[in-house]
Amino acid sequence: MSDPDSTAPVSVAVDPADRPTPWAQLKFFTFQPAIFPRMLGKVSPGAKPGDWVTVYDKAGKVCGSGLYNPRAKIPLRVVRHGAEGRDETAYFDEALRRAVELRRDILKLDATTDAYRLINSDGDGLSGLTVDRYGDTLLCEVMSLGIAQRLPQWLPILHELAGTRYARVQVDHDLGSLEGIKPSTFNETNAAAPRKVKITEHGVRYEVDFSEGHKTGFFCDQRENRRLLAQFTSGARVLDLCCYTSGFSLNAKVSGGAEDVTAVDLDEAAIAQAKRNANLNQARIKYVHADAFAYARQMQTNGETYDVVVCDPPKFILTRDPAGAAEGRRKYEDLNGLAISLVKPGGVFVTCSCSGLLAAEVFEELVTKAAHRQNRRLQFIERTGPGADHPVYSNAPDQRYLKVLWARVV
Repeated sequence: MSDPDSTAPVSVAVDPADRPTPWAQLKFFTFQPAIFPRMLGKVSPGAKPGDWVTVYDKAGKVCGSGLYNPRAKIPLRVVRHGAEGRDETAYFDEALRRAVELRRDILKLDATTDAYRLINSDGDGLSGLTVDRYGDTLLCEVMSLGIAQRLPQWLPILHELAGTRYARVQVDHDLGSLEGIKPSTFNETNAAAPRKVKITEHGVRYEVDFSEGHKTGFFCDQRENRRLLAQFTSGARVLDLCCYTSGFSLNAKVSGGAEDVTAVDLDEAAIAQAKRNANLNQARIKYVHADAFAYARQMQTNGETYDVVVCDPPKFILTRDPAGAAEGRRKYEDLNGLAISLVKPGGVFVTCSCSGLLAAEVFEELVTKAAHRQNRRLQFIERTGPGADHPVYSNAPDQRYLKVLWARVV
């Protein structure tokens, strides 16, 4: 017989007049963290932007707690669900510690790298905040006013838990204006942080340049995929399309022992950073500043082929608008078709999509169609995504974005 004290609390409907303020009520029964305007019902009078609010469901029962901002695109971010009330200080302290524990104690990432995702927004119950650790510096991306208001109090805790010293805080200009986040809030914090740091991942060294704005020159989410690529590149001729700052290229050459590596990207600053990364590892890689579509077409015309081709383009689907989404899908199909045509029979093809609005099965269909139009077939050998430091909560599955297909081309 079960212990009655071990059962979850059962919420009962509470009259609005009897609710402790501030509070917010939902129009619909939902378990997801992002509450858009059409889903939000009444809010207690006097609730201020950034407030920690008790959340009530459609029936008037307590169903969680979250951060409220009426001017935001997501006016309510529910960070915890449950019938019991919760003090915000206790909740956030626990969430921060739980996030760091996953990376350092459970995944033991410090053994192989000093660069990883420390906090993954909804995936860690901290909606509106991502934190990447680069050596002794934390790069924080803030997407919520409530988070921005509390982050200065959290940074000392994070430094203590992660063993870091500095932090840089980034806020998208348009989103910050909409949320009401003052950029000056973090001026002192950012001024004290280094402009560049050097990090190591699976024995490969990289320079991370924070001065490039939103992009840092490094994406932690591809860590395990970069490592996996090295298994296929011994003595190989490798083409890395949309190489950015050379993560895949360097692993192919340094860890995988590739004979010849060509890396292509349209971003001139990225190519410059890629060359610095190659120098750090004393790796000889051919870098080409060019549009990946145009370069692949030229190589197709020249009759060039490669043992391994990697295709990791930027996000092509940026909107749910049917016309815009269709254009993005066409770009994926076009670039993948060109890339597949450059793979030798029996060679390995690795293709990625970071478009969260593109379902995994649709991406695979596009890649397959591209191959068949080239009169080639794909022997899929693996399907991967981001590393385990990018967890996804069960009530926010749409946070999955990175999709990587591994195939032998026949």
